Order: sequence, then structure tokens, then C-alpha cells
Amino acid sequence: MCRKLNNNLWIMALFLAVTMTGCGGGGGGAVIFPSSGAAPVSLGTAANYAIFANTGIATNPNPSVITGNMGVGPGVTSTAITGFALTLPAGSASATSAQVTGNVYAFNYAAPSPVNVTTASNDMGAAYTDAAGRTAGVGPFLNVGAGTVSGKTLVPGIYTWTSAVTIPTDLTLSGSATDVWIFQVAGTLDMAAAKKVILSGGVLAKNIFWQVSGAVTIGADTEFAGTILGKTAITLGNKASINGRLLAQTAVNLDATTVIQP
Repeated sequence: MCRKLNNNLWIMALFLAVTMTGCGGGGGGAVIFPSSGAAPVSLGTAANYAIFANTGIATNPNPSVITGNMGVGPGVTSTAITGFALTLPAGSASATSAQVTGNVYAFNYAAPSPVNVTTASNDMGAAYTDAAGRTAGVGPFLNVGAGTVSGKTLVPGIYTWTSAVTIPTDLTLSGSATDVWIFQVAGTLDMAAAKKVILSGGVLAKNIFWQVSGAVTIGADTEFAGTILGKTAITLGNKASINGRLLAQTAVNLDATTVIQP
């Protein structure tokens, strides 16, 4: 009888501890507990690129280091890719660059590049629509920090902001290798300089998706993670890095940036 009572009290205490911790979602450093799992966003052929931008890719004034393929959208020629000193063999479907471990594709290159970049652009748009159309977060998953995400540890799920989002401190994502994060941002996304997105517990960058309707600006020396699905431009500051993908429906701007495709 006593042992059973003690076990019941222990279970009740654990339940109350989890409940009280979850209620701290609005405070700095609080752990927000998940409501449900989310399926990854399908990127289609856009997954073949570390950087894909519909209007252009620039690394100015300093060269960048890209691990993975790059491409620009339908109707856009290689002149929209600046700062990479591209080399295009005669009749080739892709160019190379000393800054890119992978291939660079443009609409004016030989077949099948025109078809492939058009398909990748369409797939990128479909992925953005998929992420934006997921069921919005509620409760502690809605408008975390009123748009200022400071000192947070976030567990898996779909997070929704109906405004711009600013990340002024390190941000920790805590989970496992199979967990998924989808961040829906109705405005711009800004992360301060010299900060980090920290992946804890085996979290994989390929399972993190940032769907942003406004411009994305990642500060200098900041370490970011995940696939950015940008409706407009994506800009990374001097010596910023990302373990992920930059998929922009307008332009991608770099400055001594390191991009590693997951």
C-alpha cells in the first residue's frame, strides 16, 4: 500500500513539474514542450542545392566557401552570379568555381540546365507553400517571445509568428535526429551578430525549416542552421555561416560566408 502510494505521488510530482515548466514558454531560458510532431518539408529537386535564388547570388566584397551546388532561376543568366569567378567549359551544363565544392547552374547553360533550374525553382516555391500551409502553432508555439526569441530552448514542432522575428541571443533546438522544426514567420527574420543556433541531442540541420515571408538577415560571425525558405532576399553578414540551405525567391547576398549543404 505504501509503495503504491509513493509511486502515485512520484508520478503526480513529475506531471506537475512538466506542466509548470511548459507554462514558462514566455520567459527567457524556458523549455517549451511539444504539442505534436511535424513531417519534414519536401524540397523536391531544390534539395540538390546549397543555394538557389530566383534572381541572383552575390558574394561581395569578400569570397565565400560553398559546399554543395548553386543555381539561379528560370530566365536568369550566369551574369546574375557575381563574385565567384565562374569557369564554364564549352557546351557544359554547369560551371565551376574555386569557392564552390559542387556545380553552378544557370538558365543560359547547356541542356538540361534550363529545365533543371526551372524545376528547382518550382519545387522551391512548392516547399515554401507547403511550410506556410502547415497548421499554425498554438499556445506556447504561437508568437514565442512576442517576436523576440531571446534565450530560448525550443523542442520539435511548428512555431508560428504573425509578426517579424528577432533573435538577439543564442537559440537552442533540443531533440533527436528524427525530430522536425518548422518556423513560420509572417514578417522579416533577423539574427544578431556573433550568435549561434545550437543543435542539442542529435538534432539534424536537414530537419529544420525557416519559412519567412520578409527579408532574412543573419548577422556577421553568426552560426545558423536549417533550410531557409525565403519569399524575398536572404543576406548573411561577414563571416557568417550556415549548416543548411539558402533558398530565396529573390536574391542571396553573401560576404565571406560559409554554406554547408546538410
